[in-house]
Amino acid sequence: MRTLDLALIGNGRIGLLLDAAGRIVWGCFPRFDGDPMFCALLDDAPDDVARGQFAIELADFAFAEQAYVPNTAVLTTTLTDRHGGRVEIVDCVPRFRQFGRLFQPISLVRRVRRVSGSPRLTVRLRPASAYGAERPATTTGSSHLRFVGAAHTLRLTTDASLTAIVDERPFFIDDTLTFLLGPDESVPASPAETARHFVDETIAYWRDWVRRLAIPFEWQSAVIRAAITLQLNQFDDTGAIVAALTTSIPEAPASGRNWDYRYCWLRDAYFVVDALNRLNATDTMEGYLRYVVDAALGAGDDGPPPQPVYRINGEAALAETVAEALPGYRGMGPVRIGNDAYRQVQHDVYGSAVLAATHVFFDERLDKHGDVALFHRLEALGRRAIAVHDRPDAGLWELRGTTRVHTFSAVMCWAACDRLARIANRLGVPGRTAAWREEAHRIARFVHERCWNDARGSYVATADGRELDASLLLLADLGFVAGDDVRFASTVQAIERELRRGDFMFRYVEQDDFGRPENAFVVCTFWHVNALARAGRREEARMLFERLLAARNRLGLYAEHIDPASGEQWGNFVQTYSMVGLISSAIRLSVPWAEAF
Repeated sequence: MRTLDLALIGNGRIGLLLDAAGRIVWGCFPRFDGDPMFCALLDDAPDDVARGQFAIELADFAFAEQAYVPNTAVLTTTLTDRHGGRVEIVDCVPRFRQFGRLFQPISLVRRVRRVSGSPRLTVRLRPASAYGAERPATTTGSSHLRFVGAAHTLRLTTDASLTAIVDERPFFIDDTLTFLLGPDESVPASPAETARHFVDETIAYWRDWVRRLAIPFEWQSAVIRAAITLQLNQFDDTGAIVAALTTSIPEAPASGRNWDYRYCWLRDAYFVVDALNRLNATDTMEGYLRYVVDAALGAGDDGPPPQPVYRINGEAALAETVAEALPGYRGMGPVRIGNDAYRQVQHDVYGSAVLAATHVFFDERLDKHGDVALFHRLEALGRRAIAVHDRPDAGLWELRGTTRVHTFSAVMCWAACDRLARIANRLGVPGRTAAWREEAHRIARFVHERCWNDARGSYVATADGRELDASLLLLADLGFVAGDDVRFASTVQAIERELRRGDFMFRYVEQDDFGRPENAFVVCTFWHVNALARAGRREEARMLFERLLAARNRLGLYAEHIDPASGEQWGNFVQTYSMVGLISSAIRLSVPWAEAF
């Protein structure tokens, strides 16, 4: 049965997911939102016949062990048979500096080494094409195989028997075998030499990258793994960071809540940029900021408003279709391509973009700083925020059948105006500081008057409403209220009573277009941790954070949702939001380095 107990490897061009036995079950080519040539994760056929996989199977298999090479994105999987035979698989997607630039081939390196005994292997390399509808044609060369798909061709260069691979026949391994899977190009050196160079340089690259991070004293390994994962979710060519690398993993069993997350949401900008800033990952942050600002400011005052979500190349159209050939995760379709959320009106995008761009004006580490010209362009977003702060939208939870005046959207419109006032003050732009402060105060009055419910003693999810949602936990982090404000404390308590199930927080519990939510939203629980810390309940926050860390999969990764009863993860994987939540909470709660010894 498929699970999300998966490992992620990648290099900022492609990302691959591997199961506990080292089987590659997901990977899109030639980029994150491309054709999933490895799609077994969404095929409900048995492992030995599933399409879209790259498996190295051990005869008489007994058990597997798996771990990352410390502080890297290189994975090792050790397979052991019932007779003591053992092999080690090293999986690496190359990423390192070469000739003054970053080398990121659309390639996978798999190195298989006999450790003990007389292990016998079967290699099943079955890329798919056209979202599982076709199997690529296979051609054989002197030391390679070509898999010619509808939109992309892969070449396997290897020192293993091509016949054994094509026929999927078992064979004994007595030394080391190398598999190089990548573009349809010849490999100038031997496979073994090429693999050794790629793996060694990639390990060195990631260890150097980690050394440059600013991390908290406590929970270091968890934060490092989250930081590497966040970097692997960035498409370096444009700077876009995808919400997740998969499509259509349901939020709950047979829920129909199957969405394509291989795109970049502007909403994520505030959270992601904040985490990258705290980590000192300035290169990643600068690339992402460029993408966000370009996307948000493309229309100006007169064009269409910014969309909630864009393709990783900045393209606007994301019309949904269904991949009919794939049955879906555990047979729970549909498998969607594209995301119709791009058509929605979501007013929080203005605040998200301005909050992210604010770093450009205040962070002196960055190569390019914000100037008056950029400020005036951002003012266009502020003017839009003023106009819509009290109008209905789909909200941050992207409701498909309902529009309401959402409190979070109004607060993010406030944030756009508030940060524009701060930027104007920083730049010394005559008259603009006071003007934007006044607009921020006006929106704040609306929220305090229309989005506070006296009967509940809480801010509520919508203007003049009664229901709650977890976004209200962010009011203090956004600076809308103080952490010690009694209204914030009572809001946190109300949310705990209504939305918390065990340790985990639901985003909301009211019925929506698909019924009532069944699983908790992982990042909302991190918002709860941060809200507890803001409200002075620090020890409670630390204990909850520790329990959240225990809910990660065995390699330290999160999906989007979690079953609060069983702890099983659901939803698209690996979820950027969830990993960012871990980083944010760890940095907030850790003992400072100056007090650690």
